[in-house]
Amino acid sequence: MAGIRGVTGWIGVNLACTDPPALARFYADLFGWEISSSEPACVTVLIRDPSGNGTHSNLAFELDRHYRRPVWPSEPDAQQQMVHLDIGVTDLSAAVEDAVALGARVADFQPQDDVRVMLDPEGHPFCLYLD
Repeated sequence: MAGIRGVTGWIGVNLACTDPPALARFYADLFGWEISSSEPACVTVLIRDPSGNGTHSNLAFELDRHYRRPVWPSEPDAQQQMVHLDIGVTDLSAAVEDAVALGARVADFQPQDDVRVMLDPEGHPFCLYLD
């Protein structure tokens, strides 16, 4: 047997934050997707393929009243990132410009020339890379 029994193919990625509706709107705008469900403490965005078809995946944004922004790059005794998104793009400069216009900021530390580490409005790192 390979894997767990009963897998449906659906997967979700959850990001803790202080303002789920606002962070969900940021990512929905970043990707050009729509919010698929919304409650004050949890908002989801359906992940779509390049043709615009819905997938068996979503991004969820869940309220955590004790959320602390991660530090990038990591530092001893500071809040570490738990997960980050890698996002493939065809034009790195244009993607960075768009992300900044939507509320992201470019991280001070950039470890690679073909990748830009960005920080979302709540400080979660995500990477734009030439795909």
